Amino acid sequence: MKIYVGNLSYEATEEDLRSAFEPFGQVDSAAIINDKYSGRSKGFGFVEMGSQSEAQAAIDGLNGKDLKGRALNVNEARPRPDRPRGAGGRDSSRHGSGKPRHGRGDRGGNRRF
Repeated sequence: MKIYVGNLSYEATEEDLRSAFEPFGQVDSAAIINDKYSGRSKGFGFVEMGSQSEAQAAIDGLNGKDLKGRALNVNEARPRPDRPRGAGGRDSSRHGSGKPRHGRGDRGGNRRF
């Protein structure tokens, strides 16, 4: 069973996460999610445990408990919603500010007279 662990301290490591869950049963994996640009923790992670009963015991035992100064938010992980690929949900004809890059209204760059 996959378990979501939120409100993690930014100093928490995957080994800290594994150590917190091991008293409740076999931990198959423990992962902290990092920002792909900065490499810093996003403050949440996932733990996978072999059996439903061990996972539920861990959820009941650790939800609200302190780990490295933060009260954990622990519950069963929900499936990730499907998101469209490509432009990330943005209108790809726009570039950030919602204004066209060139043409009328473009006050910068080379002007033609």
